[in-house]
Amino acid sequence: MKLSDFNYLPAISSRRLRDSNIGLRALAVALAIGLWIFVNAGERGSVESLDVPISYSSLPQGMVIVNTPPTHVKIDVTGPRTLLSLLDPERLTLKVDLRSFAPGQSDFKIYPAMFNVGRNTTVTSISPDQLSLDLDSLVTRDVPVHLAVEDKVAPGYVISSVDITPANVTVVGPSRYVSPLTSVQTEPFDLKGLASETNRSVQIVPPEPSLGLSTGHVDVKVNVGEAITDREFHPDVEVKDSDFKYRVVPKQATLTIRGPAIKLASLAPKGLAYVDADGLAPGSHELPLQVILPLGMQLVRQSPDKVRLRMYRERLTSTADEHPS
Repeated sequence: MKLSDFNYLPAISSRRLRDSNIGLRALAVALAIGLWIFVNAGERGSVESLDVPISYSSLPQGMVIVNTPPTHVKIDVTGPRTLLSLLDPERLTLKVDLRSFAPGQSDFKIYPAMFNVGRNTTVTSISPDQLSLDLDSLVTRDVPVHLAVEDKVAPGYVISSVDITPANVTVVGPSRYVSPLTSVQTEPFDLKGLASETNRSVQIVPPEPSLGLSTGHVDVKVNVGEAITDREFHPDVEVKDSDFKYRVVPKQATLTIRGPAIKLASLAPKGLAYVDADGLAPGSHELPLQVILPLGMQLVRQSPDKVRLRMYRERLTSTADEHPS
C-alpha cells in the first residue's frame, strides 16, 4: 500500500460522519414537526371544564361574612387535549384577599388571567364571573331569655312566677342582627293542665342561623298558683239571736269577695251577711251589716253598710215566724 492511500482515509471518514449527522438532524426535525402538529394543530380545539376551589383569606379582624359566597367557580379551558389533561383544579385555586374589603356589599370580578392554566391554553368561560360578598362588624351582647309558652294551665290556676337559669345569654354575630335584639326566645313550654310547680330544660331558638349563643338551652321553673279573682254574691241578710219576730230592710246584701277562683266557685252565699239582734227590744233599729268569710278570702266592698231591723213584740215560736209579711 502506498503512503498516499493512508492520506485518503481521513477524508472518507469525515465525509461519512457529515452525512450521518445530516440524517440525524433531519430525523429530529421531522419528529419535532410531527409532535408540534400532533399537539398544537391536531387537538387545538379541545375544551376541558374544571371546578376550581375559591379560597377566602385575610378577613379583617372584627369582621364577618354575612352571606354564603360560592366555594367553587367553574371554568372552561381550551387547548390541546394533552395539555388540558395535565391541569389540576387545586393548583388553579382562586385566592380572594379580603383585607381591603369594607363593611357592606362588595362585588369581586373574576378574570381569565387569574387562572394560571399555562401556555397554549385559554380560559374561555367563567361561572360565576363575579362574587358578591356581604361583610359586617362582629359584635357581642348579653340579652335576656324570654320563655315562649303554649296552651293553658289548669282551670282556676295562673302562673305566679317564672325562673329562668341563666336569665341572660351572650349572643355573637353580625351587628345588623345582634344590635336590634331585645331578647331571645325559647321553644314553646307546654303549660297544658299544670296545677303545681314544674321544672324543665328548654332549648333556645337562635334568632338567626348565623348567630352564636353562649348556651343552647336554659333551665326553667314555672310556679303555678290558684287564680285570685273577685266574685259578686247576693246573700239574704240573716238576723242572729232574736227572740222576737222581725222584718229586715233590705232583705238582701250585695258583696264583692276576693279569693281563689276555685274556692269562690264553690262558695255558698247563705250565712255570709247578718245582723246581730242579741239583747235588742222590740222596735226599730239601724244595725251595721256584718259579713263572715272563709279563711283566705277578702271583702272588697259591700252594700248596704247598715240595715233597718223592725222587731215586733210577738215572740218567735218557729223559724217560719221570723219574717212577718
